[in-house]
Order: sequence, then structure tokens, then C-alpha cells
Amino acid sequence: MSNTKLYVGNLPYSIDDGALQHNFSEFGDVTSAKVMMDRDSGRSKGFGFVEMGTAEQAEAAIRGLNGMSVGGRSIVVNVSRPKESSGGSYGAGNGGGYRGERRSSY
Repeated sequence: MSNTKLYVGNLPYSIDDGALQHNFSEFGDVTSAKVMMDRDSGRSKGFGFVEMGTAEQAEAAIRGLNGMSVGGRSIVVNVSRPKESSGGSYGAGNGGGYRGERRSSY
């Protein structure tokens, strides 16, 4: 399994796909760069995914960019884990703070 897909978190909302690709391109071939956008507002969700050409380039990008200040925010860069992986369930969207309270919206 090659770890070429990276999770990039704590992004400034001003960053778009092009800026994300540019930031990572100094570490190698960027095969894709996608900032996740809110479907309703069209604003950045503050995180995205970058796919590098090789696992070595991905490692170099993690070493070079994790913790770097971008737009005044310290970004997080690590290997993207599939949603179905156990433990942490970060980003898997389960739970969502629902505590069993049923409120009618009528």
C-alpha cells in the first residue's frame, strides 16, 4: 500500500485548490489537490487532501509542511487514513453530537 494521499488540516479559508497544489509542488509531483468545500455555503471547510506522485514525496511534504504557518494558521499534514479504519474515527462522521434528544421541528 502506497501512502501518497495526504490529509491537510487547519487550512486558512482563503486557500483554494490551486494554492494547495502550489504549496505541495515543491516536494514533488502533485497528482491532485482538493480543498473540501461546504455544499451549502460554498466556503472552505478548512481541510483538504493532496495526492503526491510517490510515497517518498508524500513523506517529504509531511516533513516539510506539517506545523508550518500558512495564512497565520499552523497546518496539519499527515497520511490520509481511509474512513473505515478503526480508532479515532476522525472525519468518519459518526456520532455527530446526537444524544438521543428528539425535538420536533414542526
